[in-house]
Amino acid sequence: MSESLASRFTREHRELDRLFERFLGTLSEGDPDAAAAAIGVFDDALRAHTASEGAALGPRAGRKLSSPGPEEDDGARRSRELLLEHVQIRELSGMLRRMLSERRDLPSVPGVASNLARRWDAHTSREERGFGSDA
Repeated sequence: MSESLASRFTREHRELDRLFERFLGTLSEGDPDAAAAAIGVFDDALRAHTASEGAALGPRAGRKLSSPGPEEDDGARRSRELLLEHVQIRELSGMLRRMLSERRDLPSVPGVASNLARRWDAHTSREERGFGSDA
């Protein structure tokens, strides 16, 4: 029996939660190299996951994520909003990666990490409610 889309994405969300928690744990160690490695693993997994989810949410060829199409229904609006959230979450993750790998700016990381954690939690909760009813 194959895994449902909702189950797969929820499982991937929990794995990403675990990877992000591992990253947060490295911050208390004060080692920018360990933190850079951990956020790199999370960021790579996040990008693969959001690409997969983006394909499941449907193509938006030639359309801006920030503005609705003329015939957008509730499902299309929700998908567009989730895809936009993917972009925002990837930007924060990428910012953390650059802060640590390029600048080794450990003191600035907790604020951005907190922002990412809040957005990630809200996004996955919203997304899992939506996929749970659609899958």
